[in-house]
Amino acid sequence: MADVLLFHHILGLTPGVVEFADHLRAAGHTVHTPDLYDGRVFGSIEAGAAYTQGDDAPDFEARADSIASELPAELVYAGFSMGVMQAQRLAQTRPGATGALLFESCVPITGDWAFGPWPGGVPVQVHGMDADEFFAGEGDIDAARQLVEQVEDAELFVYRGDVHLFADSSLPTYDADATALLEKRVLEFLGRV
Repeated sequence: MADVLLFHHILGLTPGVVEFADHLRAAGHTVHTPDLYDGRVFGSIEAGAAYTQGDDAPDFEARADSIASELPAELVYAGFSMGVMQAQRLAQTRPGATGALLFESCVPITGDWAFGPWPGGVPVQVHGMDADEFFAGEGDIDAARQLVEQVEDAELFVYRGDVHLFADSSLPTYDADATALLEKRVLEFLGRV
């Protein structure tokens, strides 16, 4: 069974993120769901973004590093949207990663934003909707395609739709059919890492 460190999206550690983690736990995996916002949950992407960019925002990178340091090195790093930044960074830079699950975001592996080369032997899945204004509209899907081209064990799964945060059952953007397929693919991935 896999040990997963799952970072929440820009709205915070919502009940839907916890429910997603619980589905993985029900399949026998250990899933850690740290709350980088100290209990804050926002009702819109704009409100969450204002918090993350505000003067009172914590150092998310330092928090993620601290959380990871208390866990085994052999982790699957996962993140939803904004949480992908920490998940992908740790998967690429912390020794021992056993996999990465990137939901609705992907950072280029070359160029100014890159965390360095993708580590050998670390499988990765990227999931997102084909008309999501953030994933498709802001270039994350292109970064995911580049990742798949350059990394041996990399998969990109694109779902039909135009919403962001589609796998969070506590949000109006939730898409049950797409999430069921995403969860199936994630469980298959976790079963082989």
